[in-house]
Amino acid sequence: MNIETATLLSNEPAYEGARIAWLHAPGVSANVQPGQFVMVHCSHDGLDPMFARAFSYYRVDGDRFAILYNVVGKGTGWLAERGRGDQVRVYGPLGNGLRLPDQAGNLLLIGGGVGIAPLVDTAERAIAAGHQVVAMMGARTAAHLLPASAWPKEVEYVVVTEDGSARPKGFVTEHLGQYQEWASRVYACGPSAMFESLANVLRQNGRRQRPEILMEENMPCGWGMCYGCAIFTKHGVRLCCKDGPRFNLFDVF
Repeated sequence: MNIETATLLSNEPAYEGARIAWLHAPGVSANVQPGQFVMVHCSHDGLDPMFARAFSYYRVDGDRFAILYNVVGKGTGWLAERGRGDQVRVYGPLGNGLRLPDQAGNLLLIGGGVGIAPLVDTAERAIAAGHQVVAMMGARTAAHLLPASAWPKEVEYVVVTEDGSARPKGFVTEHLGQYQEWASRVYACGPSAMFESLANVLRQNGRRQRPEILMEENMPCGWGMCYGCAIFTKHGVRLCCKDGPRFNLFDVF
């Protein structure tokens, strides 16, 4: 783990209610694994809010990295107001990332809302390693979808919206269809309700796809000191930041 004062390079809208921030931080950008996260202090003095905020690595490029975040509270509101050249205290990379297969395969990536963030970096790495990738994103409306241009051109991008403004209508786990049969491995990130639904769907297909998920619990410290992100698994209590955020889907749901 590295602790740095990062320089904000850009901070632009991604879709309704969300932004993408690029930060220059050589140490925090080094040796990042897909699915890991970074802690960002979203205040001038580190006191209000006191705790840093955890964000997945959305993309990594040399000595800079990007995060995709929803503007939902005081911390992310503060971050949304920062501009090019502003300084932000960060530390990472943290957590256990996703494990891509050694042999080329068919990878299905499923994201619910801002949970799509770490899957873009995962897709880039997977394509570079010779995998075939389908990425599915579920959102409330078409205005809350990540644009297709965010993905490598080799990725098949499928969207689902709850209101049907971008079809098909419903929840993303209701439309896995042929993709779950095609996939040799499944990776997902999103809210717990999505994971529970995903587990129910994948249990029915009788395949051993070893689905890996990235949990979205609140992580005040990021390294297992505060126990604020404890979750219950079939193997006992685990800390999302230290033991995760990667878990086997069926160990939790």
